[in-house]
Amino acid sequence: MKARVYVTLKNGVLDPQGAAVQHALGSLGFDGVEAVRQGKVIELDLSETDAAKAEASVIKMCEKLLANTVIEDFKVEML
Repeated sequence: MKARVYVTLKNGVLDPQGAAVQHALGSLGFDGVEAVRQGKVIELDLSETDAAKAEASVIKMCEKLLANTVIEDFKVEML
């Protein structure tokens, strides 16, 4: 079973990498980009065959390691 985790900064948390990307896009002539928020995608191959157990396990992984839940949100997608 596969899982995909999307990790993004919570609203209100400053995103210096997103600001740098926005500035670089403007420098390259891509005008009109009003904001950029940067995040990460993590793909996991799991041995678990029960979808509910696998999703619960991935959520625990996110809470303990994959996301800093103080400043980041995460979304789990089972594939």
